[in-house]
Amino acid sequence: MKKYSEMSKEELLELKEQLDRQYREIQAQGLSLDMSRGKPGADQLNISMEMMDVLKSGDDLKCETGVDCRNYGVLEGIPEAKRLLGEMAEVNPDEIIIYGNSSLNVMFDTIARCMMKGVLGNTPWSKLDKVKFLCPVPGYDRHFKITEYFGIEMINVPMTPEGPDMDMVERLVSEDEAVKGIWCVPKYSNPQGYTYSRETVARFARLKPAAKDFRIFWDNAYCVHHLYDTNQDFLVEILGECAKAGNPDMVYKFCSTSKISFPGSGIACVAASRANLEDFRSTMKIQTIGHDKLNQLRHVRYFKDIQGIHEHMRKHADLIRPKFEMVLETLERELGGKGIGEWTKPHGGYFISFDSMEGCAKDIVAKAKAAGVVMTDAGATFPYGRDPKDSNIRIAPTYPSIDELKKAAEVFVLCVKLSSVEKLLQQ
Repeated sequence: MKKYSEMSKEELLELKEQLDRQYREIQAQGLSLDMSRGKPGADQLNISMEMMDVLKSGDDLKCETGVDCRNYGVLEGIPEAKRLLGEMAEVNPDEIIIYGNSSLNVMFDTIARCMMKGVLGNTPWSKLDKVKFLCPVPGYDRHFKITEYFGIEMINVPMTPEGPDMDMVERLVSEDEAVKGIWCVPKYSNPQGYTYSRETVARFARLKPAAKDFRIFWDNAYCVHHLYDTNQDFLVEILGECAKAGNPDMVYKFCSTSKISFPGSGIACVAASRANLEDFRSTMKIQTIGHDKLNQLRHVRYFKDIQGIHEHMRKHADLIRPKFEMVLETLERELGGKGIGEWTKPHGGYFISFDSMEGCAKDIVAKAKAAGVVMTDAGATFPYGRDPKDSNIRIAPTYPSIDELKKAAEVFVLCVKLSSVEKLLQQ
């Protein structure tokens, strides 16, 4: 297989003519396909529909302690919901608080509380001259939007298959008191699908921050989102590691059922040390009289326990695994050996991370859009939307049908080829 970079100018011009013709043919089809966000497809939503029948008007709607879930109260969540999400988050129920429908909302509120009130009696971040956050890149765009919203300076930390560059993390955290936190998606990371290694988690737990109020924002969004029954990634539980290392308060751990049951209608939680949870409660008791206990009850009665969640997630995997495999097969067949792109091959999560030739990502995404395929904006996986190499593109295979995805993947690889040829001809 000849790499594009090894082709003569004449060969590149001939190839460009072929690709231009194919691109015009695609444009003439008037496609309208969406591969922009990691949303479950309609077939995935359908497998949770029986949850809608779990609670009926004649049912006993009291939780196990006798509290009427139709009424106010139970600020931290009903005991059986704490037990269920505690199992999912691999923590004891007394280390968890159940929130509403969105872990992203909990993370936003947590940053807001740090800004306004401070962390465990420390100076509120809004009263400091400078607040900085470490951002593993490529990473989750909505994390970066939160810290950008609050005016927090974001520092890029390169990701590796083992997790963030821990030499850089350790140095920045220990040397700069203005570094107050780090965003982490530790299992099947967004967008690369990497899982932090045992050594990476241990190094996180042993961090020696210059700031007493430094916090690891551990967004374990894909903790049960495997694509395969046997080939699954393993993640060491961070709270236990931090406790063993003498840093029990250093981490906030978030997760939810958003891509397990219904996105936007799931239940979210935070797991943390006793001191941190008390800090959370101090705001919660002012902010709300309690979250949706009927939804908590619905989830518990439907899933029952962690085994019920695992069985449900196998159904999700059966639906999305063929989509991931089809995209990966298309990438390998059309781009393998050509030297114009590299991509991850995740065992779980919701994304594939693609790296084009430097300086091509924005053009590829623009070409795809002009051909009727909407993708996540190039640069979105970096703070401030600025990818220094203009090379990373997040592929989200889950939402389209398999037929739509097949067409979208074909359009994508065509745009990669065309953009790469044009880039080489410019050089």
